[in-house]
Amino acid sequence: MRQISLKNTGFQVPQVLGALLLCTLPQVLFAQTPAPSINIYSARHYPTDEALYSDFTKITGIKINRVDADDAGILTRLKAEGAASPADVILLVDASRLWRAEVDGLFLPIKSKLLEEAIPENLRAKRSDNGGTAWFGLSTRARVIVYDKVKVKKTDVDTYEKLADPQLKGKLCIRSGSHPYNLSLFGAMMDHMGPQQTEAWLKGLVANMARNPAGGDTDQIKGVASGECAVAVTNTYYLARLMRSSNPADKALVDKVGVVFPNQSSWGTHLNIAGGAVAKNSKNTVNAVKFLEYLASTSAQNHFANGNNEWPVAKGVSFDNPALKAMSGGSFKSEVLPISAVGMNQIKVQQMLDRVGFK
Repeated sequence: MRQISLKNTGFQVPQVLGALLLCTLPQVLFAQTPAPSINIYSARHYPTDEALYSDFTKITGIKINRVDADDAGILTRLKAEGAASPADVILLVDASRLWRAEVDGLFLPIKSKLLEEAIPENLRAKRSDNGGTAWFGLSTRARVIVYDKVKVKKTDVDTYEKLADPQLKGKLCIRSGSHPYNLSLFGAMMDHMGPQQTEAWLKGLVANMARNPAGGDTDQIKGVASGECAVAVTNTYYLARLMRSSNPADKALVDKVGVVFPNQSSWGTHLNIAGGAVAKNSKNTVNAVKFLEYLASTSAQNHFANGNNEWPVAKGVSFDNPALKAMSGGSFKSEVLPISAVGMNQIKVQQMLDRVGFK
């Protein structure tokens, strides 16, 4: 059998075997070099986010593996997994839980000039001793008041404080006080009003309830439209979904309710913050940071606004969501509070809820 020589070697192999090696070697090397990927633990359960993930993979070639759970479940899992955790990125939908995870040492503070420049200071963790930042807010939802336009005047519900006014007795619908959205609002109210006034306010909310707390925010809006109650509290993205729906029943529902961004003459409307962080024990921090930076990009921020009806947070980003613009009139004054203050208040708030009978 005739012999051939592989280039740059003196190793002699049969011609057929040499050809076979040349054909299979690239495949062997490829098999040993898997495509890059990141593991995400996410509390964002929105079908519209699938476009975000696929767009990131298309741009970077980085595959996404995702585990979905609620905020509390994710933090419990991270603690249980410890150093063996495969998580690279953590996405949560409550700023107080982001703060709690930071305090518990579950995040890896990172340095990213892009994120530091894009995300306002009040929507991210304070810099750690090594100059890194533990988490970044990526979108917000305003906690607003909806009301029956026939039974209630807008001026009767233009502040959170007025929800406890006796004139609204038997008219309020609200979800569980222990839900993160409400705990965040109540923690902020405690910072504004102090413990004594906040507990009295919570007692007033209980006295004004049309029914026991039940359901999600959409159920509260439907309660107002059906006449079960006359006033309710909701995050804006739930209302925006109904406003953008092509379902005639949803359109009829929206026509019956008005919306107020509370406290425009004082501290501003409360925001629930959704954000992200790199997991403390991430094995792939470079790509994890790339993903967070992608979520601060103009395209991703527009997706938060147009895909899931959230308010984008990155500086200089404009958006074109007709529902968000219609309900806010184009702009509104938002509350600016240290997230740490809201987070630290929540244990005391939970004790207050128990004392006043807020289920």
